Amino acid sequence: MGKKRSRPRRAFTPEFKAEIVEVCQRGDRTVAQVARDFDLTETAVRSWVKQAELDAGIRSDALTSDERSELARLRSENRRLHQDVDILRRATAFFARETR
Repeated sequence: MGKKRSRPRRAFTPEFKAEIVEVCQRGDRTVAQVARDFDLTETAVRSWVKQAELDAGIRSDALTSDERSELARLRSENRRLHQDVDILRRATAFFARETR
């Protein structure tokens, strides 16, 4: 058996993802059929459907898009604050040595 070629990473607009989710939620085709019809991976389509259900409040077993973006922002801010504290700690140690 040969190795399966990996396909290049593609980017899709939010509008395209919303259309795919809508097609899946209509119920006339399975997620696998929709993925095949639009030349997408089934995993990607399933994750888009799951995220749309989270954002709509249908599911509550993971973070919504808003919560994800807030978490990313808070993690970035936390990283910056830790760096600031580290700089202040080093400066305090430096000046404490200089005043002795």
